[in-house]
Amino acid sequence: MSRKASGLRAWAIQRLTAIYVGLFTLYLVGVLAFAAPADHIAWRAWIGSPWVSVALLLFVACVLMHAWIGVRDVLIDYVHPIAIRAALLGGVALGLIALGLWAAQALILVRLA
Repeated sequence: MSRKASGLRAWAIQRLTAIYVGLFTLYLVGVLAFAAPADHIAWRAWIGSPWVSVALLLFVACVLMHAWIGVRDVLIDYVHPIAIRAALLGGVALGLIALGLWAAQALILVRLA
């Protein structure tokens, strides 16, 4: 079996993104439980801080990458007609790209305000 077709890369990315998503979720739960911003201005200041906004953008990227790999693998395994599989993969890819751009726009607008 070739190294490229082994699926090891997708498996490793899936695990790494899961670790980051899990750790960042624990961080968010900790912040919300023990040091939640009091009002809207405090929320914007917290999310607008460079470290939090970069970490949040990385979180969104990891969630989207994790979702892409998972959905892609399911579609490849269970949708056998090539044309339908390609259409579904394209639709999922466009949807995830749109969600990523929307999240990036939201973070940029918070940073600019």
